[in-house]
Amino acid sequence: MSASETALFPPEIAPEVARLRGLIESRLDEYTQFDGECPDSLREAVRYALLAPGKRIRPLLVLTAARICGGDLKNALPSACAVEMIHAYSLIHDDLPAMDDDDIRRGRPTVHIEFDEATAILAGDALIPLAFEVVSRDTQPAEVAAQCVVRLARAAGPCHLVGGQIDDLSFQLSETSDEPFDTKLESLERIHRRKTGSLLAVSLELGAITAGASQEDRKRLTDYGRHLGLAFQIVDDLLDLRATSEDMGKQTGKDAERGKLTYPAVLGEAESEVRARQMAGAAMEAVEPFGEAAASLNLLAQFVVERTR
Repeated sequence: MSASETALFPPEIAPEVARLRGLIESRLDEYTQFDGECPDSLREAVRYALLAPGKRIRPLLVLTAARICGGDLKNALPSACAVEMIHAYSLIHDDLPAMDDDDIRRGRPTVHIEFDEATAILAGDALIPLAFEVVSRDTQPAEVAAQCVVRLARAAGPCHLVGGQIDDLSFQLSETSDEPFDTKLESLERIHRRKTGSLLAVSLELGAITAGASQEDRKRLTDYGRHLGLAFQIVDDLLDLRATSEDMGKQTGKDAERGKLTYPAVLGEAESEVRARQMAGAAMEAVEPFGEAAASLNLLAQFVVERTR
């Protein structure tokens, strides 16, 4: 992790974030050292997308949840890497011309710009089975691996991540102009509970599962993840209005141009800030029973609402 990336996180957790991210980066590199049967162009595209600079929030949540629940980080690493693979595939496909049509991601050309559209589609396709391969093969025991596969598949599937993306593409502010305020807000939160929140929530659940946590602790952590996901999306919507493309590493201002249903468009900027903090507070409240063990999660929630990129 570069010094600039480490500096994004609260100083209290930055050293531990750097340590955990080192474990994640090393394993992601190992998992994409494909044999000779993988075409070079596909290998390069997969690694370009997956190893691109990023915060690695989702895999960090997997490892943090495993640690809080007394688990073995080594056994949680496959799930941590798998979540990042699913996230990377979703970004590749989201950036395609048929979807968000973006040409910059994490400060670099998007995969379909750097390579070509067909290679980008196939790189995303390749990451999905790879994610499930590493979880099912490298998580012990087999019953725990099976649970992780089911939970990750559900979070990434038609009722959650993919369904949320469909609705995000479909719902335009103009189409909801006659709807009551509460209905607009409900539609918006329904989109992002699935598109953004599902992977964040399942990240925590996977860490808990690998640690053999109780159902009660799993629920506490997934509740944290759901609230954190909404806070994260609200801040993302605000940054799309306020931050520069250089700050964000991707094009900004496009949501307003497209008339997309966003939190600032529905709530206004000031009320969006209030709601982001409310969601972060609800996330921290969910993990209060863990006491001091949840300190890093509390700091991460604060980071999410205070981030500037």
